[in-house]
Amino acid sequence: MQKIQIGFLGFGNIGNGVYKILQKHRNEIADKEDYQINIKKILVRDINKKRPVETDRSILTDNPDDILNDPEISIVAEFMGGENPALSYLLKALNNGKSVVTANKEVIARHWEKLDQAASASGAGLYYEASVCGGIPVIKAIQESLQANRIERIMGIINGTTNYILTKMSENNENFSDALKKAQELGYAEPDPTADVEGFDAAFKLSILSTLCFHKRVHLERILREGITNITLEDISYGKELGYALKLLAIAKDNEGKVEVRVHPTFIPQNHPLSSVRSSFNAVYLKGDCVGDMMFYGRGAGDLPTGSAIVSDILTACKKEHRYMKFGEKTINAVYNDDWQTKYYIRLTVKDQPGVLGEIAGYFGKHGVSIASVIQKGYGNTTAPLIFVTHEASEKSIQQAIAEIRKNPCVISVDNLIRVEE
Repeated sequence: MQKIQIGFLGFGNIGNGVYKILQKHRNEIADKEDYQINIKKILVRDINKKRPVETDRSILTDNPDDILNDPEISIVAEFMGGENPALSYLLKALNNGKSVVTANKEVIARHWEKLDQAASASGAGLYYEASVCGGIPVIKAIQESLQANRIERIMGIINGTTNYILTKMSENNENFSDALKKAQELGYAEPDPTADVEGFDAAFKLSILSTLCFHKRVHLERILREGITNITLEDISYGKELGYALKLLAIAKDNEGKVEVRVHPTFIPQNHPLSSVRSSFNAVYLKGDCVGDMMFYGRGAGDLPTGSAIVSDILTACKKEHRYMKFGEKTINAVYNDDWQTKYYIRLTVKDQPGVLGEIAGYFGKHGVSIASVIQKGYGNTTAPLIFVTHEASEKSIQQAIAEIRKNPCVISVDNLIRVEE
């Protein structure tokens, strides 16, 4: 039986989960995989801090070089999160020939090329299954099971925090701030929830997924990103009336060599498989040219689900099945389409007077936007809500029409614009 020495960079919630899995399943791993995994060192900020798992104090260190420069440690698992100092530690580990296992989607999305080149140069492995959707093995499926396919489309609920909030708003009629507060109390949302509710977390993950699916480097800064902070109960209610459910979706499409990538609130039909994904669960809906539609579903976060993916990568690293993208050799930069075609939901507040509907419809017609349905409510007051759903239209045409609509003196406000996918 081969004995493998590993080191942990960080020992927070995910690190604790990996530790528990390795301790609980030590014998099963040895029997099935013929490896004895030994955690030799764990990097922590405070060695004396009380921890939720009992740990031999002698393996704790506050010096990263105790792990990065130890020749006996062959695999480094990183749980620190964020860009720095995680990036410098991971590069040093790879340069020293140590395989890296990480759940750090920000480092992968922003610095994939650097990590990839370091791994390839030293012969070390780079593994990041847990960086997208926690315990759902979507990355391995893309890399190892769907090679015969050209992936044409990705639609994913890949942030559990926002899905929990939108579920509470939709099912319990809770407003955004109340639903966010509950998410924070349950530990789904951080005290500063910006990364989740403004779509940054989902954008990191979409950059990774779309790069893998399309075999083109999809850069983070080219992803359209909109969060859920402007979503109201009115929008959700009108969406239900129109037959839609609201989700924060990560969407990527490869059409005739051009890639469109976007993260934003999206209305989808209530019978779409993604509409039933509730609470903090994640799901990724893929379309391949051979397999057709597929959906991967499960827990996208948490100590044990994410820990499960990390332990799987550790075992793969033990086998020296080294995987990296080989940027600059096989992977090209994506060519982007910023003027995609989709349907749109637009909610306005207008003056309640004759002729307003016709004037606004005229702006849409001027820019080639066809109206599929209209909801008018609240007449008899001085103002009224006016809701449009368009047929498929180009993003630029919609934005041009909205810019003109805003200038109309009968329009009090453009309250929301939500894209619709079917």
